[in-house]
Amino acid sequence: MSSDRHEAGFKRQTPVTAAREQLRSVVTGVDRTEQIATEAAVGRVIAEQVTPERAVPHYDRAAMDGFAVNAEETVGASERAPARLERAENMGPGRAVGVHTGSELPEHADAVVRVEDVTERNDGLAVETAVAPGENVAPTGEDVAADATLFEPGDRLRPSDLGLLKATGIEGVTAYQPPEIAVIPTGEEVVESDPGPGEIVETNGLVVIRLVERWGGDPRYRDIVTDDQQALADAIERDLDADVIVTTGGSSVGERDLLPEVVEDLGDVAVHGVAHKPGHPVGFGRVEATPVLMLPGYPVSALVNAVQLLYPAVAWAGNREPEAPPTTAGELTRKIASEPGVRSYVRVRHVAEGVEPIRSGGAGVLSSVSAADGWVVVPESQEGIEAGATVSVEDWEWSP
Repeated sequence: MSSDRHEAGFKRQTPVTAAREQLRSVVTGVDRTEQIATEAAVGRVIAEQVTPERAVPHYDRAAMDGFAVNAEETVGASERAPARLERAENMGPGRAVGVHTGSELPEHADAVVRVEDVTERNDGLAVETAVAPGENVAPTGEDVAADATLFEPGDRLRPSDLGLLKATGIEGVTAYQPPEIAVIPTGEEVVESDPGPGEIVETNGLVVIRLVERWGGDPRYRDIVTDDQQALADAIERDLDADVIVTTGGSSVGERDLLPEVVEDLGDVAVHGVAHKPGHPVGFGRVEATPVLMLPGYPVSALVNAVQLLYPAVAWAGNREPEAPPTTAGELTRKIASEPGVRSYVRVRHVAEGVEPIRSGGAGVLSSVSAADGWVVVPESQEGIEAGATVSVEDWEWSP
């Protein structure tokens, strides 16, 4: 198998959409849950339906500063013929009670007259505008009804959601535990620091674990594993209790690219080679029940595949659907070339003139990532994009 793979190379590459569909079939959502205090639940994925403990507001309240009234007693009121009411502490026939925005509506009142529509006189109040029942009143449950559904399983909580939970009396929620993602850098030439001739500093694993954290996963950052079949097999088997294993480096078809063979020996490889650029030497499969995603070693290739494949895998493992990244439109300052049949991710930056492609030497130029504001996706059906075209720039740094 090894010699066949090295000699054959990538004769067939799986389209991106098909690769994601196959990846979806090998990723299983975690079933581990825990109770989380509302204050600490931001970013967590809900495991059980959430309903309010109380309505919001939980009482009828004034929506304006003014006077609570019985609306019937203001019928026909105008500046020329105001309704005469007594200012009082409690409601009763012919009475009005002063209220502020948010005040509880007094019993037997059914509307509020705005303070600017009332003239206070020595002999009482002159109400100069008629109001209808319910006018300027926020009724019980106007914001959140007592029988509302706040969140469904799979919803990921945002900071604003915590305010809603707190307002409705919910002190804690049942959430899925974050999926555990084992990140294994590989390569005999890869070192932690102080590289000598022929050595490079490990950066892919560092980038990937920070992305995993941003995407809601719990990463394990493993030590570098050299290009040795037994060492690689041992590393993968050690982390089979993870929800997803992701490796960096060793995923292509060279003599030292051993990971596809190791994964196939331990389990099976579903896809090896995806029709996108940069980063086509990516693969994934499963060992026992654990998905194994093999990212290429070139930094830009690793990043592209992390966003396109690892991100959805982390989302699916966390029991939610991946979200599309935000985009910004702009006019392309220079033509983009691409290969037909291959989806291309072209690094660009925003300039005064529009969207400028970044000139780089290829998938190994890490500085081109830091210089970019995002990338433009050229679909498989196109052969480049002409200068002057309006393009959408995807922001890969977003926090879903």
